[in-house]
Amino acid sequence: MSCLREATKRMRVYCDRNNVTKNKRRVTAPPSKIRKTSMSSGVVSPTPADNGWATIENRAHRKSMSSNGSSPFLLSNMPFSTSSPSNVFGVGQTHPFSNYWTCQGGLPEVISVLPSKEQADILIARYFEVVDPVYPFLHRRSFYADYERFWALSPEEKGASDASFIALHYAMYALGTQFMQFPSYAERSSSAEFYCSAANQALRVYSYLNRTSMRAIQAMLLMAYFLMNDNHASDAYAWAGIHLRQAYAMRLHRDPDIVVPEASVLEKQQRRKLWQAVFFQDTFLTVLLKLPPTATHSDVPADSLTDENELSLDGLDTCLGTHSRVENLMSINVIAPQQHVPLAPPQPHHIVDTETMKSDVAFIRCMWHLGNLVQENLSSPCSLSLPLANSPRHKDSLIASFRRLYKTFPPFLTMLDYSALQQQSTVHPRAVRQNLFLTSNYFHCLMLLHASENESAGVSANVKAALEAAHEAVWAFFKLWGLFETEAGVWWVFQHRAFEESLLIAHLLATLPQDDDGLTAATKSDPIFAKCKDDIARMMDIMDRYSGGSLEMHKTRKDVLVEAFAKTNI
Repeated sequence: MSCLREATKRMRVYCDRNNVTKNKRRVTAPPSKIRKTSMSSGVVSPTPADNGWATIENRAHRKSMSSNGSSPFLLSNMPFSTSSPSNVFGVGQTHPFSNYWTCQGGLPEVISVLPSKEQADILIARYFEVVDPVYPFLHRRSFYADYERFWALSPEEKGASDASFIALHYAMYALGTQFMQFPSYAERSSSAEFYCSAANQALRVYSYLNRTSMRAIQAMLLMAYFLMNDNHASDAYAWAGIHLRQAYAMRLHRDPDIVVPEASVLEKQQRRKLWQAVFFQDTFLTVLLKLPPTATHSDVPADSLTDENELSLDGLDTCLGTHSRVENLMSINVIAPQQHVPLAPPQPHHIVDTETMKSDVAFIRCMWHLGNLVQENLSSPCSLSLPLANSPRHKDSLIASFRRLYKTFPPFLTMLDYSALQQQSTVHPRAVRQNLFLTSNYFHCLMLLHASENESAGVSANVKAALEAAHEAVWAFFKLWGLFETEAGVWWVFQHRAFEESLLIAHLLATLPQDDDGLTAATKSDPIFAKCKDDIARMMDIMDRYSGGSLEMHKTRKDVLVEAFAKTNI
């Protein structure tokens, strides 16, 4: 890694010397009764940027500021608005992309700061080891074919390359760097941010706001995950809005059999996978941030993502990325289409075996079906502070639908035993990563459902069931920490879910019934309560270790959790 750090320093020196400055879905609406009540209430309406979590410190579970139907356990309370500018989530207060670039430099300037081929290979390999298992939307063989062809070009030819592909390169370098070992957080962050700045500049050269392609959307999607991991959740949310609109513009939300019937099987499959990746990011980010989902309109069937389509050779004779559709009818690629370039013979690490391809498709389908349930039943109502259930029967039905879906998932994704996962991690680490991401998302959502309340409709929180779901959810993070510690310290989405789960556990434990002698006998005899208290203590210990005292966000989370932990009744 010392050579990688030296290369990054040389890039910055170069920039300084050149005077470069640093199935269709309905939108949820509140019932008329709630709309009328809120109009006549004395509470000041929130600004468009307010999401109910102005700062972590204000995320107390209290009913006084909740809307009529929201649960005090869903972290969706609404603050008073202010006239001052709002930092949406209280993190990422500086612009995420440092400016190292001149006005006239263009793509050759971005190309000039590429890492060496040897260093690039290391970062791309790390990307496919860590990121690709849980977000498997790139076609590895066609990517590597374009990648090797690019590195074989002369410097002049590289400068005339597709700028969106260069952006994808740098986005993958940035994410790969985030998961490399560095002496300090600051050094790792600085190196990764430089690559992401280069990706952003390549997209600007590409003119990403008025045209798009699959490569451009892939690059932007990865940059959003980079921004989350880099403590820029606000920027990631805003950035994701751009590539989501561009995905709509490219009609990725439409069934490819309808809108591009002449496309190869491979291209259709890649369109489905890319739409699922956009949809997945939007759904599970908005359920965390309590903001409205945007990827709400699509007729792409999740079950059209089949093994047969994934294993098909139709379209493999040409590089998919080189001929990615561009939704700009005046594009030179439309007026004068490029000639197809046959794929070069693959190297061993370019090929994905059949079983891995099948398990990837199964994982994507499972997350897609889960996302459909989450978007309609959690993301949309939470974004409006609406109750998740309008009757006890409705709540039971929702929980049953989640459980039915979970039972359809293949065993490798539902295995919960840590010892078994430990054994699997040495031979099938990709499947274990997928297992932990799905487990975390599923039980987090199940926890929210069990904890949901609607007092006026007679819906109460099921404290024990919520704690059991929260225990499984937070243990997915503990397992990730135990098996892949470096990765657990980087993934913002995983960390934030685990923080929410621990905080909800603390608040639920503070509500346990007591008699004159303290906790009731039934509470004392049930092991889940003691287990959950231990979970909070373990989470606080891990927070000390991965924060390193360097990130204010981690310190704030820890302070909030310590305060909540002190109020527990067990």
